[in-house]
Amino acid sequence: MKAENGMAANTIHGVEWLKARASNRDGNCVELAKLEGGVGMRNSRFPEGPALVYSESEIAAFLDGAKRGEFDHLIG
Repeated sequence: MKAENGMAANTIHGVEWLKARASNRDGNCVELAKLEGGVGMRNSRFPEGPALVYSESEIAAFLDGAKRGEFDHLIG
């Protein structure tokens, strides 16, 4: 089954959901999984909730921006 944007994240089988080592100890974090043709994202506090599915190029652009500090103004 190909994962689609908005489908229940807990129905996407055969993937490993990962979170950053620096994630909040209370479990408030975003988890990502490598999917067929893209990357899934879900809220760790609501794993049965909807998955957001992005293409590899969208994730690459986001990670590049994050590494450059383009989103730093959104926190703190």
